[in-house]
Amino acid sequence: MSTSQGRIGRVVALSSAVGLAAAALLVVAPFTAPTEAAVTGAVLCGLAAGWALLAAVSTRFTDQPQRWAVTLAVFMGLSGLLLLVAPAALEPLSWVWPPVLLVLVVRAFVHIPRDMPSRAGRWLLRPILAVLALAAVGGGYQTVQAALDASRPVPGHLISVGEHRLHLSCAGSGNPTVVLEPGAGMVAAQLELVAPVIAEQTRVCVYDRAGRGWSEPATTGQDAEQIATDLHTLLEEGGVPGPYVLAGHSFGGLYALTFAARYPDDVAGMVLVDTTPPAPAPDSPNTAAHQEGSADLGDRLVVLTSTAARLGVTRLLDQPTAASVRSTLEEYVQGSTSARQAAALGDFADRPLIVLTAAFGRDAEDAAAHDVLAGLSTNSAHRVVRGADHGGMITDPTGAAATSQAALDVVTSLRTGQTLTP
Repeated sequence: MSTSQGRIGRVVALSSAVGLAAAALLVVAPFTAPTEAAVTGAVLCGLAAGWALLAAVSTRFTDQPQRWAVTLAVFMGLSGLLLLVAPAALEPLSWVWPPVLLVLVVRAFVHIPRDMPSRAGRWLLRPILAVLALAAVGGGYQTVQAALDASRPVPGHLISVGEHRLHLSCAGSGNPTVVLEPGAGMVAAQLELVAPVIAEQTRVCVYDRAGRGWSEPATTGQDAEQIATDLHTLLEEGGVPGPYVLAGHSFGGLYALTFAARYPDDVAGMVLVDTTPPAPAPDSPNTAAHQEGSADLGDRLVVLTSTAARLGVTRLLDQPTAASVRSTLEEYVQGSTSARQAAALGDFADRPLIVLTAAFGRDAEDAAAHDVLAGLSTNSAHRVVRGADHGGMITDPTGAAATSQAALDVVTSLRTGQTLTP
């Protein structure tokens, strides 16, 4: 390898490293707001610095100038600056950047064999450009699919709960109304095996939490107390009178418990479907301080991760938009807080309560925690559902049938005054 060829290889490696490091530093910089537009803009500006460095250093210190990199640097830099100063440009830009980036990448592939005889440099650059090409194709696919999703009619209603609107859909008739809470990262549409069965005997309502499904993203943190507050407002504004039977799956059980603690007169009965157990232990002062100190960095990482949805990647994981990815990640980030808030319900009196435990994937400790939950009421039943795992409690026929029946058993207990049976 000639000295010039070795030098251009090092220039490519250095420029790539600088671009990635600059992107990372700009994301965590205090002046970068923890929003999707700002974080995306920071990443683009950082990558632009890497391409600009490649063009400048290769021209100044080697005999293999890579002037084509200037175009990539200008495109990424201007796009990043636009997002930083005008966040509203994020959606229009999503239609522009995929085709432009793809054209620029193809142009780079054409120039590299001519402008870079160095084999080492080509080996380093081509995988990077291939990733950019995949990002452009995925980004274009995501933009088109998101537009098609938005054009479909909303099943139900979008109802304001303050600064954002939530999607609510109800079916059936009769009292009490069963309100279903899906698990973490899930949407109302995934309750399709449960809701119709309940609707045959009473009214049932499903909804999407903020940023999920048809619901708009929220500007406030979504812990269990905030979710319960939003749900209470949603049901009031949606004209759904209580008291309700709440049925919560997984994290949804934490939200049902918190709702019952905050609005006890509005809850007639409850079904906890393989629920995440509450955690009554409070934070220590040191833990709270640590959480407060790392909250901003956590927000930035959540936003950065959610931008993968702009490339179509998360659509394969049933998370079709950046808002849904961000909402799901934030839900897990708030998980320990939600678990503590759910522990506020210490007594459910004699109101009917059924606790379901999936037979697969649960150990003796989980079953014991569910026994404790069943002890909240003197009119309760704890049922282990054979042939179902955690997710299958609402998505598989066996688990969904057990969940539907549990909700109907609580309704029957309320209507007849009969005690629940195991």
